Amino acid sequence: MKRRDFLGGATALLGASAVAGTGARAESVIDRILKNPGHGNWNDQFDAQKSGAGLNASKSPIFSDQTPLYIERAIGEYRQIVASGGWPVVPANQKLELGATSRNVPLLRQRLAVSGDLDRAAGNSEVYDTWVTAAVKRFQARHGLPADGVLGRFTYAAMNIPASTRLGQLETNLVRLRSMSGFLGQRYVMVNIPAAHIEAVENGEVVSRHTAIVGKVDRQSPILNSKIHEINLNPYWTAPVSIVKKDIIPLMQKDPTYLTRNAIRIFAPDGTEIPPENVNWNSEEAVDYMFRQDPGRINAMGSVKINFHNPHAVYMHDTPQQSLFGRLLRFESSGCVRVQNVRDLVAWLAKDTPGWTRREIERVIESGDRTDIQLSDPVPVYFTYVTAWATEDGVVQFRDDIYRRDGVEELALGTGTTL
Repeated sequence: MKRRDFLGGATALLGASAVAGTGARAESVIDRILKNPGHGNWNDQFDAQKSGAGLNASKSPIFSDQTPLYIERAIGEYRQIVASGGWPVVPANQKLELGATSRNVPLLRQRLAVSGDLDRAAGNSEVYDTWVTAAVKRFQARHGLPADGVLGRFTYAAMNIPASTRLGQLETNLVRLRSMSGFLGQRYVMVNIPAAHIEAVENGEVVSRHTAIVGKVDRQSPILNSKIHEINLNPYWTAPVSIVKKDIIPLMQKDPTYLTRNAIRIFAPDGTEIPPENVNWNSEEAVDYMFRQDPGRINAMGSVKINFHNPHAVYMHDTPQQSLFGRLLRFESSGCVRVQNVRDLVAWLAKDTPGWTRREIERVIESGDRTDIQLSDPVPVYFTYVTAWATEDGVVQFRDDIYRRDGVEELALGTGTTL
């Protein structure tokens, strides 16, 4: 039922009753409508538009020297929550969304109120109304989940982690952030691995944020500090030995045309190109060769590769698989970091390098020419691991402990009941 239809119908009822002199009867009719379990199933979005989309709009970087203070404040609040008994467990036995009616909703309201996501004045109805939807969206945004307002598997899992565990998570990350709260550079790039998120920071403010794809659990992106010194436009991609062993050899055993179809060439140590059919794919002979993919639209690097010295042979890059950035679970790489809207980041990195405007970068990419940009002033880059932090407006953010570095199993990715 739409609100306008309800209000229109109620007005008509009142008008008819007034003419008949039966105001008390009209009140009982409206009362019955209001008590109907489905009365909250309005199909407009009204209050539900208060999503969590604006929670990441702050210009303050995670590595701000103020972030430890914000976390300390959050720790004080969570200690009070724990001392008061924490929050209730919401039974994860049904998928809930706008318009649903369930005995679990009052408990859900209580849970969201304790964590500050729902105003306590929002009532105790069993209807999953627009206020609850807005509160769930806010909760989801704070936990790195798609803010769709639907209570499903991953939202239940995050919601039912005890307050005491969240308190411990804040305390663990306070130590991490204190170690990174000094001067990190006038400009720097921060890759937060568990959040699969990147911040480009200049003069203490975030100038751009980028969704990322980071390493799988069994091929983790490393923690590192380095400096970005070079950008490759239309790069080659050279497969590391780990990918040759784990991916290329098995793929060639199944499909001998795989390398040719993907423009990947094989080179011997002396630089001689070797035809794929000359390699014994039922052995590990292939690991002695270099596998290099030509520049192009299907290149694993996409149009851009960002280089910085490190002992792990990792880098940041574009990708032809843009759909991956829309996934909830963005832990898909072999350790390197794929960057959404990477050309925005590259233009910012190269802005102080003479001759490299955004227009020139786009022109070279469009030409397909293999080109390197040596940055005039290398930019610090930090690969870090932060699963909890707080912002100046009191919003507390949590992320899954994808690599199990926080030491608590229930904080790891993918826990909870499947719905």
